[in-house]
Amino acid sequence: MKYSDLSNLKDIYLDQIFETRDNHLRLLFSRSKTNRVAETMTIGNIEINESYSIDIDVTLPQIQMDFEWYIGYSIRNESYTVWDDYEQFDGKIFRIYSKSRYLDFIKTSTIATGDYPGPYKHYGISCLNHIIDIVSTSDPIITEVARGLF
Repeated sequence: MKYSDLSNLKDIYLDQIFETRDNHLRLLFSRSKTNRVAETMTIGNIEINESYSIDIDVTLPQIQMDFEWYIGYSIRNESYTVWDDYEQFDGKIFRIYSKSRYLDFIKTSTIATGDYPGPYKHYGISCLNHIIDIVSTSDPIITEVARGLF
């Protein structure tokens, strides 16, 4: 599976992130589905009728994404992010950035260049609850794995 194969997905959850060895990043994601049963939600004094929760779809395998080498990665709480017109990318939930604040950060805070360690890309993943940024010289290896393996 290629990164571009994930372009039609929406509303995913980050399940786990860990390093299987030094500088090898593994991420596990769950796809979701909108609950068909409406709920009433109260926020302060405001009541919102007919809201639908977005739940993990446990009938589908997890998506495993491995970066065999990375320059840097960052995870942010989705609640504290804002839209930034400065940034340019292709994709929706799974993005590849051509211009971003995170690429600027990598350029100013590391010695990484197109010569060393070589050409790199900024991969962005906008999950429910998390925003993940990864800068890597290699494309991720993406597979589907049975639930409960990790």
